[in-house]
Amino acid sequence: MTSTIDSPPPYEEVILHPKSDMYPYPPPHTMASPPPPSYSPSPGMTGYWGQSGVYPQCGGPGPGFPPTGIHTTTIPTLSAGLPTANTDMENFFSYQWDSTSIRHAFIRKVYLILTAQLAVTFSVVAVFTFVEPVKKFVIKYPGIYWASLVVYFVVYCILLCCKEPRRKFPCNLVLLGVFTLALSYMSGSISSYYSTKAVFLAMGITAVVCISVTVFCFQTKVDFTSCGGLLCIAAVLLTIIGIVTAVVLSFQYVPWLHMVYAAIGALVYTLFLVYNTQLLLGNRELAISPEEYVYGALSLYIDIVHIFFFILQVSGAATD
Repeated sequence: MTSTIDSPPPYEEVILHPKSDMYPYPPPHTMASPPPPSYSPSPGMTGYWGQSGVYPQCGGPGPGFPPTGIHTTTIPTLSAGLPTANTDMENFFSYQWDSTSIRHAFIRKVYLILTAQLAVTFSVVAVFTFVEPVKKFVIKYPGIYWASLVVYFVVYCILLCCKEPRRKFPCNLVLLGVFTLALSYMSGSISSYYSTKAVFLAMGITAVVCISVTVFCFQTKVDFTSCGGLLCIAAVLLTIIGIVTAVVLSFQYVPWLHMVYAAIGALVYTLFLVYNTQLLLGNRELAISPEEYVYGALSLYIDIVHIFFFILQVSGAATD
């Protein structure tokens, strides 16, 4: 309970006789309070009506941005001075496109030269096969065949050992033409010792083998360019088997041995054709430089002609 002194007065008394000292009211303001600090705008900033100390106009720099006329310092970042990702990708695809177009032009050039060489060779073979006087002349004078064999080896060694003739345009075409004529004459001379049926059969089988190998090399993901050592061993073994076969056949011990040798030789040179074809593509472990188009056409041409020689031996023995 509260005491009488602490209890509030009645309502009527308060209305009729108010007393200011009955409760502690706050004292009246005798002097004005200091105004709040005014807004001091930055240089070049004015208010809506040209007054200072109010909000800046619309369109000016907002909070966090430097005022107009003040220079700022650029902070370097980690990517400063480096090309953007888009530039790197554009350069990468441009390089890929250029290299791919150069490689395609190189392949077209190689196969164009190879087509011309094969056309000359098989035209000479057809002449030596169908024209009887030419066939009899070759059989009567075998010295021309040995002369063409010597020219073939000499020009082949020049094209392999000397790199300059392969890159100088007039010189490499002349050497390649001489080499093609020498090997074509050799092919015609060998074909004149076989029947027409055996020659046509060998030409057909050679064409099928070469087309199949080319399609296989362009489609497969297997890399045969890393098997150069094995192919060299196979070539050495083929040479040894050839010498043994020549000795054995001279004594007529095993008459069918030359067919086995011819089949092995056709298989080995087919593998060489696969190897040299993949060297042209450029997307394997090893590749030929686009400047070496003469060497590329030369390697394919020799492989195809040797496949024809070995298949001709098999077909000739089969038809006889």
